[in-house]
Amino acid sequence: MKVLVTGVAGFIGMHTAQRLLALGNEVVGVDNLNDYYDVQLKRDRLQQLMPLSGFKFIQMNLADQQAAQQLFATEKFQRVVNLAAQPGVRYSLQNPHAYVESNIVGFLNVLEGCRHNQVEHLVYASSSSVYGANTRMPFSVHDNVDHPVSLYAATKKSNELMAHTYSHLFALPTTGLRFFTVYGPWGRPDMSPSLFTSAIRAGRAIDVFNQGKMRRDFTYIDDIVEGVVRVLDKTATPDAAFDPAQPDAATSYAPFRVYNIGNHEPVELMTFIGAIEDALGKKAVKNMLPMQDGDVVATYADIDDLRQAVGFSPATPLKDGVGKFVAWHQGYYKDL
Repeated sequence: MKVLVTGVAGFIGMHTAQRLLALGNEVVGVDNLNDYYDVQLKRDRLQQLMPLSGFKFIQMNLADQQAAQQLFATEKFQRVVNLAAQPGVRYSLQNPHAYVESNIVGFLNVLEGCRHNQVEHLVYASSSSVYGANTRMPFSVHDNVDHPVSLYAATKKSNELMAHTYSHLFALPTTGLRFFTVYGPWGRPDMSPSLFTSAIRAGRAIDVFNQGKMRRDFTYIDDIVEGVVRVLDKTATPDAAFDPAQPDAATSYAPFRVYNIGNHEPVELMTFIGAIEDALGKKAVKNMLPMQDGDVVATYADIDDLRQAVGFSPATPLKDGVGKFVAWHQGYYKDL
């Protein structure tokens, strides 16, 4: 197949493109290479892809309507994996406009491109952050998610709503994937695994929010990619059992689906830090801080729907995943 992967220079985008290429697909990757974090890391990720047969990179901003139209009209993709987004919960408090431009306008242009060019299936990244103020655990795709606590979360929920509209109006098959705290080699430097590892290696104190009383469904990158690829091959279809009198948030009378992808084993933040300490053979100096605005205390994925749909559930043990991440970090950031 010919597959578009947006955000291809990103953490999940690079790994997804690698896997799709290994399976024999043709991949066109797009990315605007913005400077939200180190652009060199993004370029180095691209260097992992450039030598691979079947890969083509186009630098562009998906929020540019004309450029997006031309991309879809020229390339004629069969399927699309939309991973392009302005990420980060805390940054959305500082620069909200970046989230609307990338996550709303950019996503609209992707939807329009799919609509007008007969794309078979659009799979797009949502986020565990959409669960917001929900406290019922584990988080289920069948639960209501109308109480986001950050603009980032609100834009991701908006993506799901926009996708459903296009599934309804134009019979465009769409599947949203709510990712839960992804980590692994080539991970983002603004995320806690990299921040913690860099600080511990350099002998700096690490900031531990909510006095360490946080729980996250840390999910290894290979498990995320496996889920993405399997879902991409399972085109969304209408739910014959959908009852409009009691609507199911995860399905529809339209070709629309939403799934969680998480390790379904939430880990206390202090346990995760301990795994990094063990992999490094060095203890962290901890700066205990209160809860941050826009953050949530815990995430925990109910993945029953994913398992039933594609026969897969993430299973990488924390020790193994953290060990691989730390080994990559030590090799990539040699000078810390």
